[in-house]
Amino acid sequence: MAKITLKGNPVTTIGELPQIGSKAKDFTLVKTDLSAVSLADFAGSKLVLNIFPSIDTSTCATSVRKFNEKASSLANTKVLCISRDLPFAQNRFCGAEGLENVINLSDFRDGSFGKDYGLTITDGPLQGLHSRVVIVLDENGTVTHAEQVGDIVDEPNYETALAAL
Repeated sequence: MAKITLKGNPVTTIGELPQIGSKAKDFTLVKTDLSAVSLADFAGSKLVLNIFPSIDTSTCATSVRKFNEKASSLANTKVLCISRDLPFAQNRFCGAEGLENVINLSDFRDGSFGKDYGLTITDGPLQGLHSRVVIVLDENGTVTHAEQVGDIVDEPNYETALAAL
């Protein structure tokens, strides 16, 4: 379990993030059109998994905007923004913001992504949501970077994540 904080107050996650050098576990998430997508659907692409509690918080929204801005110049790279928000909320946010370089995916159906990747929050006011994490995968699905942000209200280290591509 990771010990993190929410505005300085301790919270815990369900497990540990995937290890650098390990193969990413397959997942099934829901796109904004309600269709299912899996890790295999992104085979051959580098991936930035931008994972957060909710699109409707300022830090989460900022991370989506920043990765959207940086993703436009990344070759063979897709940025997946993953939360437990309903796909409708994700679609509304990106539509209103004009964000076209990220792919929003939801773990709302069963939360299995958060459990399998060890990042579901197990206590505190955000219990059941995802913690703020960035995981980078190479074209073969190998983990090249994993950051569990220490305090949920803080932004991830964008430059370190992008340097792992």
